[in-house]
Amino acid sequence: MQNLFHLPSLLLPWFQKNARVLPWRADTEPYHVWISEIMLQQTRVEAVTDYYRRFLAALPDIASLAAVPDDSLMKLWQGLGYYSRARNLKKASQTIVDRFGGKFPDRYEDILSLPGIGDYTAGAISSICFERPVPAVDGNVLRVFARYTAWDRAIDGDGAKKYVTEQLRPLYVPGSCGAFTQSLMELGACVCLPNGAPDCGSCPLANECLANARGRATDYPVRSAKKARRIENRTVAVLRCDDRFAISKRPEKGLLAGLWEFPCVSTDLSADPEKAVLGYADKLGASPTGVAGKISYTHVFTHVEWHITGVFIDCAETPDALVWATREQLRDIYALPSAFREIMKALT
Repeated sequence: MQNLFHLPSLLLPWFQKNARVLPWRADTEPYHVWISEIMLQQTRVEAVTDYYRRFLAALPDIASLAAVPDDSLMKLWQGLGYYSRARNLKKASQTIVDRFGGKFPDRYEDILSLPGIGDYTAGAISSICFERPVPAVDGNVLRVFARYTAWDRAIDGDGAKKYVTEQLRPLYVPGSCGAFTQSLMELGACVCLPNGAPDCGSCPLANECLANARGRATDYPVRSAKKARRIENRTVAVLRCDDRFAISKRPEKGLLAGLWEFPCVSTDLSADPEKAVLGYADKLGASPTGVAGKISYTHVFTHVEWHITGVFIDCAETPDALVWATREQLRDIYALPSAFREIMKALT
């Protein structure tokens, strides 16, 4: 195993000089760091920045997050995806209010006990906000570790994160815990890049990195073979009556739980989409008057992809079984996930 004890002396000066200026680095307020870390899961920094600012403007503290209506929360989160993150933020804030008097806990075990917070987020908050010597191991850190040590183990295998966490724990220097955690994250995000493209020429670890020394940086990290995504076919009803559009709420559990959608009327690939939507509208009592258009596209989730056909139908009635919303209400009030972005574009 490569000597890891060089890491702090190499990374901390580099981070001090090269750290990006990011809004959530303006302070070490736990609420701010927590929100940013949850938003950054599975999401690029460039996409998060504006969401982060809007979120804090609307919900500046734990108490306001704990009390926010679900639909308002989902609207703030709309477009970020992985909506369970937002629901867990609210649950965790309510737990903080109930169990910790509204003050963010400073013990790692208490932070880890909050809904939606795992080892990585608890480690990030503990080290960045409270200067605890607790690693925060995510994909960026795993990649840096794997290349630096030429680690042949799959980084997505069982126990990989736990192993790397235990290897990094002794390296934390009192007074620099938060900076060391962020330096590892920053190196993986900006230099030791994924997808076979590390910038070894500007890496502060280049002279000590085993993968670089062996000319094999692109061979790491090792990953397990990915399972193929499940494909689902969905025929979606886009019903319009006097410039209002029919939407319904998804179930409270499962994919996109509790969000609004244009109703799915069929998952049968052999079915006639226009016939299926006309039949749905008629049975609903919407009195369909004709087909106004059709759109087909694919939306990819992590483990499933939807092959969507949206059929636009003009209607004469607005039955109460669905909510009928204007374009402005769809834009400002109701949170529709990005799976329906192409349909929304067609409406505008």
